[in-house]
Amino acid sequence: MNQVSQEGLLDWAGPIAEGALTTLEIAVLSYAIGLALGLIGASARLSPWAPLRGLGTVYSTAVRAIPELLLIILLYYAGPRLLTAVTQALGLPGEATISGFVTAVGVLAFVQGAYMTEVLRGAILAIPQGQLEAASAFGFSPWARFQRIVIPAMLPNAIPGMSNLWLILIKDTALISVIGFNELFFTIQQAAASTRSQFLFYAAAGVIYLAMTLSSTALFSRLERYVRRGQPTAEEG
Repeated sequence: MNQVSQEGLLDWAGPIAEGALTTLEIAVLSYAIGLALGLIGASARLSPWAPLRGLGTVYSTAVRAIPELLLIILLYYAGPRLLTAVTQALGLPGEATISGFVTAVGVLAFVQGAYMTEVLRGAILAIPQGQLEAASAFGFSPWARFQRIVIPAMLPNAIPGMSNLWLILIKDTALISVIGFNELFFTIQQAAASTRSQFLFYAAAGVIYLAMTLSSTALFSRLERYVRRGQPTAEEG
């Protein structure tokens, strides 16, 4: 690495660290909202009420079929016009705006919720029916049954899929660079263009993303071992 490259990397170290932090903020918030949407979507998909099942199916199917990049562009560029039209129809002054951060979290959470719906639905369906019937026989309320039976029983089956969705989400945050928001990948693009050290900065981006995914994999592995405590392992089986 020559001196110019070293100086360029040091000059951009601060902005790159800020971009990485912003990426993690977007990912964590999107994942939390997506998890909530996934629980709602899975409940809708498993509802005995046909219209609610249909609504959940449309959400999970349609959203998974549309590229995230298209949704980002639509929300960022067309969203403000739609909101402005609504506010003007309500007699409210001013023009609506949608920031890059809101766009990132909104789109990624919305898409994450659709995928999470299917992960949680499959995990819930894997719960032995006898456990749910026993909870009903003991007079558990729907919330108590969900809290004490469904969540502990579904987590061992859901954690692997949830882990995969988190890893995909971290990489999908790079799509936000298309609207010029200063997350990690956009900052790397700026650094590479200004210093003309493309290999150095894109390699640095790869290392940072790899560090994020490896640490996340380790955390999810620990979480899976925790929720599976007391269960027979493959070696024991």
